[in-house]
Amino acid sequence: MEKFRYKLSGTCASMVEFLIANDVVQKVVFQGGCAGNTQGVGRLVEGMAVSEVVARLKGIDCKGKGTSCPDQFAKGLEVCVSKK
Repeated sequence: MEKFRYKLSGTCASMVEFLIANDVVQKVVFQGGCAGNTQGVGRLVEGMAVSEVVARLKGIDCKGKGTSCPDQFAKGLEVCVSKK
């Protein structure tokens, strides 16, 4: 199991930490942001393949910002997993 940290940009949450094992998301914790929403995202994606999480979350927009906490998490997954 590998632990990753990714600094978010353009969102209320500042950071996301996540665990991945065998290309499956195991645990997700956002720092900051809307607590209920970020906890919900984290719990919903646990047990999902990284590629499925990215496909579902990438491109979600929050209030016309061009990004969101889920979108930034998807980007973080792509960046961190590609570095392995």
